[in-house]
Amino acid sequence: MGRYVILMGPPGAGKGTQSVRVARDDGLCRISTGDLLRAALDAGTSLGQQAESFMKAGELVPDDLMLGLVDEELNRKTCSEGAVFDGFPRTIEQAQGLGRLLEKRGAAIDQVMVIEVPEGELVRRLSGRRVCESCEKLYHVSFGPPQEEGRCDACGGELKQRPDDRPEIVRRRLAVYSKETQPVIDYYQRDASTSLAGVTIIDGDDSIEGVASAIRDQLSQVEAER
Repeated sequence: MGRYVILMGPPGAGKGTQSVRVARDDGLCRISTGDLLRAALDAGTSLGQQAESFMKAGELVPDDLMLGLVDEELNRKTCSEGAVFDGFPRTIEQAQGLGRLLEKRGAAIDQVMVIEVPEGELVRRLSGRRVCESCEKLYHVSFGPPQEEGRCDACGGELKQRPDDRPEIVRRRLAVYSKETQPVIDYYQRDASTSLAGVTIIDGDDSIEGVASAIRDQLSQVEAER
């Protein structure tokens, strides 16, 4: 019936990087609703067209549409061994709906992991990003700076900070994340499903390899208890 893991974390915590690793190492599919939406829009599927109408109107895509996209993805052969959910679910309604989708497959969530990073470090990570105005190559003032400050190594274009990477906007994004996500974390902590190993906090204030090792340890522990 496969393995199903939820990986959560605020913007800048590295959950995208880690979910790709988990999917690769465990033979799972990686489900990111952002990626699913983009793929559905590009393919012009029925659900994609419905979602596009909400997005063009500046509205959030309804939970039932998001769950429909997830259901379609879970039916693919690439998801036959299970899935790692990257940043999904984002609401209690989505969490409950995901539970129903898995239940009809005779499965349940095996593990919920939340990558936590101090706010100051998240602001440093996100506000330090720079992008080339010409070729859109990404840099970071601390982790991957250009050879010449303010200039792209590839094309010589000017590097700029995206508006949503400004420190005050980053803090606002983090506040929204906390407000939206904490109820979902609380929901899973209360979940009485015998298949659910619980919510595990992963220290994200570490190297990529260190975080990956902590996640691997938790997955191995859950697998041993199955």
